[in-house]
Amino acid sequence: MDQTPVEGANPKPSRFLIVWFLLRSLLVTHNGEESSQPEDDQVAVADSIPPALDDDALAKVNLPRKLPSIVEIKKAIPQQCFESNTPLSIYYMIKDFVLVAGLYLLVEWTWTVFPPATQFVITPLYWLLQGTMFTGLFVAGHDAGHGSFSNSELVNTICGNICHTFLFCPYYMWKISHRKHHKNTGNIDKDEVFYPVRKRDDNKLGVLPGFGLGVGWFAYLIKGYKPRGVHHFNPLDPMFRYHVMHCIISMICLILWSMCLARVIETLGLGVFCYHYVLPEFVFGSYTVIITFLHHHDDDIPWYADSLWDNVRGQLSSVDRSYGWCHHLIHHIGTHQIHHLFPKIPHYNLEEATSAFRKAFPKLVNIRQEPILPAFCRMFRKYVKHGIITDDALLHQYK
Repeated sequence: MDQTPVEGANPKPSRFLIVWFLLRSLLVTHNGEESSQPEDDQVAVADSIPPALDDDALAKVNLPRKLPSIVEIKKAIPQQCFESNTPLSIYYMIKDFVLVAGLYLLVEWTWTVFPPATQFVITPLYWLLQGTMFTGLFVAGHDAGHGSFSNSELVNTICGNICHTFLFCPYYMWKISHRKHHKNTGNIDKDEVFYPVRKRDDNKLGVLPGFGLGVGWFAYLIKGYKPRGVHHFNPLDPMFRYHVMHCIISMICLILWSMCLARVIETLGLGVFCYHYVLPEFVFGSYTVIITFLHHHDDDIPWYADSLWDNVRGQLSSVDRSYGWCHHLIHHIGTHQIHHLFPKIPHYNLEEATSAFRKAFPKLVNIRQEPILPAFCRMFRKYVKHGIITDDALLHQYK
């Protein structure tokens, strides 16, 4: 029972008021640069290029000079594709967690029944499969960040924090920086990651092989992608200034999860922790780096200067790829053009929406069939060689 405050002392706020304030902060939409408006509203602007801009630059792009508006494209997509189904989204999230737990139990069982030498085959396979399921969980949280997991922002926030905290990713901070990427896709001067760097901004530090794969993913979370870096573990980073409370909640989730992981290490040992968590985390981080890079890089995929960029052209600077045996396990995230045009489409509707888009606008489609790892290695080499561009470049394409 709460005690009556002593006269003259500062009364403590009731726990009810604290809980109400925290829940209310999850539902309030802030006004500002990184607002939490529905993303279809955010991107349904700036669909045409001012006529005074350089026609010669656009002539190099393999797209029609006049593009359909975002509204015209949306009309070609079946309306049901935009509908979120909360129970279905939760089902996929729970299924992913069940598969993670099942793989853990299965590999522990193999240690008891098979000779130790067989682990030289079983263990790498386990790390690959578990890292794949971690990636599936990340995509579920990614849907929550876009508001396509559920029509309830509270459900999105709770489930997004659960999925991303498990992967040691600060949910709300990554949500904000990722939305910045979506609002500036293909923009040399404003995109969030893996963009061409102008000579004046080149820090001369070079790039780790393969961007460091899984290590590079966590380096990005810590420092961002230079020169426009962002510190995802800092709720007070300028990018998050309108979302401090949400970001603090995500940090609290990470602190609590860190305590759980510390208890796991204390109970089971550092070796078991690395075996079951750190190595699959590295695989998941590698997936994230490879997928994110290949979503927006291939021969002739254009990057535009801010003065030449518009929304539809930018969103079309994305690439659809099939990830083969794991395409469905990572929730069809390779169907990326339609995801960028309409981030509110949940992952289980991406294939249907993509088919409709390709049928209606065949000249706008970017599909690549090259195997994923060879494509990544090839484009990474081109990025290292040609990723620094002139200060006045209006357009950049890798050849």
